[in-house]
Amino acid sequence: MLRAWGWCLTGLLGIVFSVACGQAASSLPEESQWGQAKQYVAEGKAREAKAVLEDLAKRYPKEADLHLLLAIASLRLREAQAAELYVRQALAIAPNHAEARTLLGWIDLEIRRDYDAAVQEYTRVVELKPEFAEAYNNLGVALKKKGDLEKAMVNFNRALELRAGYGEARSNRGWVYVEQKRWREAREDFEQALKSDPQDEGALYGLSQVLKEARDYAGAAQALRSLMARSPNFVYWLEWGRLQLVRYYWALLLVTAALIAHAQYKKRVRRQAHGG
Repeated sequence: MLRAWGWCLTGLLGIVFSVACGQAASSLPEESQWGQAKQYVAEGKAREAKAVLEDLAKRYPKEADLHLLLAIASLRLREAQAAELYVRQALAIAPNHAEARTLLGWIDLEIRRDYDAAVQEYTRVVELKPEFAEAYNNLGVALKKKGDLEKAMVNFNRALELRAGYGEARSNRGWVYVEQKRWREAREDFEQALKSDPQDEGALYGLSQVLKEARDYAGAAQALRSLMARSPNFVYWLEWGRLQLVRYYWALLLVTAALIAHAQYKKRVRRQAHGG
């Protein structure tokens, strides 16, 4: 599944409001600009947020949370190099900042495509936050992209042990089942994920692939139509078109055979009419 920048960053915004890395007491939270900057980021006003944060950074150069928020604002502006610089500054100040390591892992995974580095960062987050289902889910995604399906499965299972209703982890595990051609388990995971979140594009697309494999072309087409209604992704339209060709293959074949037979019949009639 392809990921859009905006879609990925939506999940990262949770970092902004959950940062609590155990640093010494600071007066930063009392700054009205700090609250304003977080509000700007939440509203998608990244440029305004970055301007406020850069001003704050001059007075609070040792605040890891501030550098982390600068990284997120930079990603919103598609400034990947600046984002990586800011998040590394945050980690230089607070090496055990789990949220900053999560963001660095995401940059490694989605932007740099350095899966080994992403696995390393997410493994460290698991060590820092062993009770967080999200940490295991992130590590599972990195391992799957690296091609280590068995370890990915272990981490998705652990995420679901910690939070049974975690739809994203269930959908991700479903894709591992697809890779392993375990279609029944994949279908169960995608259907359960969609009960948690009917808008889950990954689960819907996965379900369409499983249904296609089961030759339920009508069901697969329905899942793809649901995706096409909410996303301009050309991949969905292409898949839907292929399904229509498969669904009506035999009808097209019969029509073609009938046309050929009719043409041959007319040809024989003309020959007979001319004494052939």
